[in-house]
Amino acid sequence: MALTLSLPRLREPSVLPGFWPALGFTVAYLSLIVLIPLAALIARPWEHGLADFWRTVTDSRVLAALRLSFGAAFIASLVNLVMGLITAWALVRYDFPGRRLLDAMVDVPFALPTAVAGIALATLYAPNGWIGALLAPLGVKVAYTPLGVLVALIAVGLPFIVRSVQPVLQDLDAEIEEAALTLGAGRWRRIRTVVLPAVAPALVTGFSLAFARAVGEYGSVIFIAGNMPLRSEIAPLLIVIKLSQFDYAGAAAVGLAMLVLSFAALLVINIGQALLLRRGR
Repeated sequence: MALTLSLPRLREPSVLPGFWPALGFTVAYLSLIVLIPLAALIARPWEHGLADFWRTVTDSRVLAALRLSFGAAFIASLVNLVMGLITAWALVRYDFPGRRLLDAMVDVPFALPTAVAGIALATLYAPNGWIGALLAPLGVKVAYTPLGVLVALIAVGLPFIVRSVQPVLQDLDAEIEEAALTLGAGRWRRIRTVVLPAVAPALVTGFSLAFARAVGEYGSVIFIAGNMPLRSEIAPLLIVIKLSQFDYAGAAAVGLAMLVLSFAALLVINIGQALLLRRGR
């Protein structure tokens, strides 16, 4: 009987070499930019003990600020979910005078300094502003109220939805909708069964980006919010106030609470996106 020796197979070289240097650079860069600052944020609130941390994050002023920041961010992202889809649809499906200009204007919140945007919104929606003067007789006050916070967050979050959905709509062949039309599908049924399933993952991505931006927004909000404690004060402003009072542990505690809530919200959104992708397959 002949004996055969089986030699271990050598690992084939990768088609794209340089994995380990690339991985090392990525981990080092993320550590310097993200992981180490987050570790410092997590470690700082506990310097006065658990009781002081809990007393800070459960303070009525902190809870009100967190409620306003996350609640307004969620509502603003929902509004942009609808309006962003409509805007992207108009820019992709229709050709009209000024379309390129309108398309460029969508990116203005990306380029405009947030403080400038806040001043502009406060000027427009103040009781004597162009829009505020029209709303005042109706009893609607926007500037220096929580509604002003919502308006500012809608303004800064719209581009994320539009730019996430627009490429998907451009790749969606109009012939598919025409085929559904020939089969007797009405307009709303075509939107529900053809368009929405195709753009749903992009909508979720845009929603998560808009929500994340809105939660941490500061410059465009403080000028229109009024910054009244327990009413129109956002959590990022409260962090700045605590830092100005040299309460670094308290500021870090509020920041850690925002980090945990943001991570939980984004985790739920990503799970929903994964389920949408799985259903699409």
